[in-house]
Amino acid sequence: MDRAAIVDQNFKRRVAQGDFPASLSDLSLKQSGLTKAGLSEIFHAQILSRHLDIIARKLSKAGQGFYTIGSSGHEGNAAIAWAMRPTDMAFLHYRGAAFQIARSRQVPGQTPLWDMLLSFTASSEDPISGGRHKVLGSKPLNIPPQTSTIASHLPKAVGAAFSIGLTKRIKPEHQQIPTDGIVVCSFGDASLNHSTAQGAINTASWSAYQNSAVPMVFVCEDNGIGISTKTPRGWVQASIESRPGLEYISCNGLDVIETYAKASEAQRIARARKKPVFLHMSCIRLYGHAGPDIQTVYLSKEEVEAQEAQDPLLHTARHIVENNIMTPEEILGLYNDTTDRVARTARQVVKRPKLTTPEEVSASLIPPGRKYEKLSPSCHENRDSLFGKSDMRAMGEPQHMAKLINFTMTDLMNAHEDIIMMGEDIGHKGGVYGVTQRLQKRFGPHRMIDTLLDEQSILGLGIGLAHNGFTPMPEIQFLAYLHNAEDQIRGEAATLPFFSNGQFTNPMVMRVAGLGYQRGFGGHFHNDNSLAVLRDIPGLIIACPSNGRDAALMLREAVRLAREEQRIVALIEPIALYMTRDLHEENDGAWAFDYPKNGTLPVGEIGVSGDGKDIAIVSYGNGYFLSLQAAKELKDTYNIKCKVIDLRWLAPLAETSLLVETKESRNILIVDECRKTGSQGEALHTLFSSRTDIPTSLLASDDCFIATGPAYGATMPSKDSIIEAALKAHEGA
Repeated sequence: MDRAAIVDQNFKRRVAQGDFPASLSDLSLKQSGLTKAGLSEIFHAQILSRHLDIIARKLSKAGQGFYTIGSSGHEGNAAIAWAMRPTDMAFLHYRGAAFQIARSRQVPGQTPLWDMLLSFTASSEDPISGGRHKVLGSKPLNIPPQTSTIASHLPKAVGAAFSIGLTKRIKPEHQQIPTDGIVVCSFGDASLNHSTAQGAINTASWSAYQNSAVPMVFVCEDNGIGISTKTPRGWVQASIESRPGLEYISCNGLDVIETYAKASEAQRIARARKKPVFLHMSCIRLYGHAGPDIQTVYLSKEEVEAQEAQDPLLHTARHIVENNIMTPEEILGLYNDTTDRVARTARQVVKRPKLTTPEEVSASLIPPGRKYEKLSPSCHENRDSLFGKSDMRAMGEPQHMAKLINFTMTDLMNAHEDIIMMGEDIGHKGGVYGVTQRLQKRFGPHRMIDTLLDEQSILGLGIGLAHNGFTPMPEIQFLAYLHNAEDQIRGEAATLPFFSNGQFTNPMVMRVAGLGYQRGFGGHFHNDNSLAVLRDIPGLIIACPSNGRDAALMLREAVRLAREEQRIVALIEPIALYMTRDLHEENDGAWAFDYPKNGTLPVGEIGVSGDGKDIAIVSYGNGYFLSLQAAKELKDTYNIKCKVIDLRWLAPLAETSLLVETKESRNILIVDECRKTGSQGEALHTLFSSRTDIPTSLLASDDCFIATGPAYGATMPSKDSIIEAALKAHEGA
C-alpha cells in the first residue's frame, strides 16, 4: 500500500481511538499566546495541506498533475505563518504549503484549495505562475514564487530584509514591504549546507554584527534528511548556534503550540531589534522526497513507521481535543469533509485550460511596464556643487570611459533617489579602477554600499532591494567573478517574472567590469572573454559599450529599462577601454568624448562608422576599437573601404538593423573578442549566412584562457589579425 494511504488510515484510526502521541512540551495554549481560534485555523490549514499532498500524488499517477513535492510532515510551518503578519514578505521552502494556506486564512477573499490545485495541474489559470510551474506563491499573500531546491532564494531574502532599513531614509514609490515589516525565509536542513545558504546567513550575520538592520527570520525546516542522505544529528544547531549577530531559537515543529510561541518570539526580536533570527524547526518527512521516491529503499521499515507514528496532524489533534475545541468525532468529520471537498475540486480543476503554444509560455518573460506618479526629488538641488570644481572643469573637456560613466552615475543617482549601488570596494575606495570615485561622498554609504566579498550576496542584495521598489545597481568587480554567482541571475532574478506571470519583478542594472586586453594583469581571472553565461538567459538585456559617450547613453537607457520596464540589464564595461583616450596614434585624443548631458541609446540602435562597401566589419567593445584601427590601415594601405558596425547591445541582437546596414556590402567580417565557442559571433554568422548571400567570415578568440604578461593578447583578435582576415575575405570575393 502507498505510504500516503497508510498515513491517512493511521490518522483516522488513531483519532477514532483517541490514540494520540505523547505531549512534546509542557507549554499550555494560554502560555503560548495562541488563541483557541488560532489553533483551530492552524489545524484547518494543516489538514488541507495534507489532503493537497494526497490528491497531488493521485493526479500525478493519473497523468493529470505534475512535479509533486509534498509538505506532509512539515505542516508545523502553519503555526509560523500564524505568528507572522500577512504583510511580511515570505520566501518559502517548497514544503511550505501549510504556511501559505495558513496565511491565506489571515487575508479575506483567498481560495487556496482552488488556486493551489490549479498550480499542481499546471493550468493556465494558475494565479501565480500561469501554468508554468508547480510553485508556492501568491501576490496577495506577499509570497514570491520559488523554484529553488538549493536555497538560492536566501541571498535575495537577506537583500529584501536589508531594504527595509533603507526605507526609513528613502521611500521608493513602489515599496512593497512595510517599514515595520520583516522577511521570512524557509529552507531545509540539507539546503543549509549549500554555499548559497552559508553565504546568505554569513552576510546577514556580518551585517548585523556591524549594527546594520536585517529584520528577518530564517526558518530551517529540519526533517533530518536530504533526499536519501541523513543530516548528522545535532549538525544544524552546532553549525548555527554561535554565529555572531544571529539569534538562534529552536522549536519542535510537531507541536504547533510550541512552534507558534517560538515563532512569535523570533518575529518580535527581528521586528524590534532589526536583527536576523534563525528559527530551527525540527520536523519529519512523510512519503519520501518527491513524486515516486520510496523511502524504504534507503530507510528501514522501522524508521519509516517511527516517523509516521509522529504525524504532526495527530499532535495537533491532541491539542484540539485537550483544549475542548473539537471532539475526535468532529475532527474526523472535518478530515473526511476535506477529503471530499478536495476530490470534488480536483475533478473540476483538471478540466481547466493549459498552456499550449510557445507564445503562451514565453508571454511572461518580459515583465509589464511600471509608471511613476511623481518625479524623484533631486538629492542635491545644486548639481554643480555636487560634482565639485574639478569635475565641472573636466566635464567641459573630452574624457575617457571611466570618467564619463562616473559622471553619468552621479547624474542618475541625483535624479533617482531609489538607485542603490552595491559591490566590493565601490564606496570608500571608488572601485578598483576608480569608476565610482567620490560617489559615496556624494550620496552616502547607504546608497554606495561596500559589501563583503561574496558575489552571491551582492546580487542577492540587488534582487532583494528590487523586490521592495528600489532600483539596484550591483557591481561585479570582474567578469570571471560572476561565475561564482551566475545562478542569482539565471535561476532567481530572470525567472521571477516568468514564474509569477509578471506579478513579481526584480529589475536591476548589473555592472560588470570585464573582457580582455589588460596588459600584464591578472591572467584569465581578471581577463575573462566569455559572455556565454549571460547570452542564454531568456529576457536578459546585455549591453557592451565601446566608448565613453556610448557608455553614458547606454547606462541611462539601462536605468530607464529597469525603472520603467522592470528589465534586468547586464552592462559589460570593457576594462581595457576604461582609460583609453587615443585611437590611432599617441595623443590623438580620438577615443575621448564630451559628456552627453542628455539622451539615451535605445536597445537595438547600432553604431556605424564609414560607408565603405568592400567589407562590413561587425564587432563590439574592444573589437570595435581594434576594427576602427584596422579599417584605417585597410583604406590607407590597400584601398579597401570598410563600414565598421558596433553592436552595442548584444542581447537582443539588432538583427533587422544589421541586415539593413550590411545589405550592400561585398563581404562581412565578424570580429568577436570572446572565445569562438559560445561567442556572439556564432549567432551573427548564422544570421548573415541564413538571411543573406553575402560571404561571411568570423574572427574570434581562440578557445583558450588568457595569459598574463607579454602574451596577454595572443589568443584574441588584434589590429593585424583583423587586417589579415579582411584581406583574405576581400581576395576571396
